[in-house]
Amino acid sequence: MSGHSKWSTIKRKKGAIDAKRGKIFTKIIKEITLAARLGGGDIEGNARLRQAVMLAKEENMPKENIERAIKKGIGTEEGAANYEEVTYEGYGPGGAAVLVEVMTDNKHRTVAEIRHIFSKHGGNLGENGCVSWMFAKKGSIVIERGAIDEDSLMEIALEAGAEDVKSDDNEYEVITDPAAFETVKKVLDEKGIKHLDARISMIPSNTVKLEGAKAEQMLKMMEKLEDNDDVQNVYSNFDIDEDTMKKAG
Repeated sequence: MSGHSKWSTIKRKKGAIDAKRGKIFTKIIKEITLAARLGGGDIEGNARLRQAVMLAKEENMPKENIERAIKKGIGTEEGAANYEEVTYEGYGPGGAAVLVEVMTDNKHRTVAEIRHIFSKHGGNLGENGCVSWMFAKKGSIVIERGAIDEDSLMEIALEAGAEDVKSDDNEYEVITDPAAFETVKKVLDEKGIKHLDARISMIPSNTVKLEGAKAEQMLKMMEKLEDNDDVQNVYSNFDIDEDTMKKAG
């Protein structure tokens, strides 16, 4: 599978550390707050909010934290920062495309920090549109290979409305149109097929093979971007061999 899936695997392995630092909760709370501000506090009528709350529950976020974030978003509780969504685009080591989604209350600070991370790790920040055309917004549901055989998963997923099922040595990835994501996930849940990760993601249409020092640089750059407080999501089209990924993990 491509870089977005492999990087998700690494993130899951370091997720416990991030959770202790509160980073996961902080990112999800910002997403809930903005989703509520833009589309209202009705979870059933606001798809973006519904998906953010789903992620919060999967991370075992307390119910009161979720409710407080929604209230901040719709303005019924004090303390909501005026976050703005920005997407930065650029290239990492070896020419891998990188998309960085941020929520910030200070664009000047954030772009300076993002540019510094790119340049320090052998990449460069580009103009809007320079790499976004290589990505498409899709639903992504990652399942451990041992949970089900590939043919059965393919049959269930496609019948539920999925577009494709990809696989590597360890995992399957069910790809859906964003509009079909929740329906497909619900069917898989009802069948007892547990997922490792489920979210709307940006899927690359092609990949760039990275090896050696460039691969290590790329992974360090991804980690630094993810660790930035303003960054919500990072996507890339790198492809790195399993041995290098395991060392990074």
